[in-house]
Amino acid sequence: MINKKDKKPDLIPPHGGYCNLKSYQTAEIIYDATAVFCNRFIDKRSRTHDQMVQAARSGKQNIAEGSMVSGTSKKSELKLLGIARASLEELLLDYKDFLRQRGLTLWEKGHQQAQAIRKLAWEKNRSYKTYRTYIEASLPEVAANTLICLIHQANYLLDQQLRQLEKQFLKEGGFTEKLYQVRQQVKRK
Repeated sequence: MINKKDKKPDLIPPHGGYCNLKSYQTAEIIYDATAVFCNRFIDKRSRTHDQMVQAARSGKQNIAEGSMVSGTSKKSELKLLGIARASLEELLLDYKDFLRQRGLTLWEKGHQQAQAIRKLAWEKNRSYKTYRTYIEASLPEVAANTLICLIHQANYLLDQQLRQLEKQFLKEGGFTEKLYQVRQQVKRK
């Protein structure tokens, strides 16, 4: 690609901007909520407490890292988003285990409270505060199911993002291919 403004090759495309990604925003809410959830309901000295918080952190951080590396490595971006997705899946299983081991109800998709939580995804300026009462002032069953709903939303968004990146890669190629194309353009001049 040649930048029309200064006629120089535009090797590294715009990248970053992860704060604007719905997947990142949702993962950030999950991370903040998981830290509070674990402090409320999981023994701070247990390995589970640390594992859940770290899985939530990994989901968020890998989305950010994948976004930042996207300008020079689509392969790394895809890999890091895959790691984020896997971390959130691990966390999802932890929340399901929490409910099962305590004999608490796992809400089905059509459950009235699950639908109310899911609708919050459309709130403007959605943040941890949007879900605060469900995490900080509710029973363990409500808090865990709220996080399960959020994780399902994040996983859906990441699955869509991964499919889009796959299509883009197949259509446009990766950074190495672009380097070669730009180098060939420069050589021809």
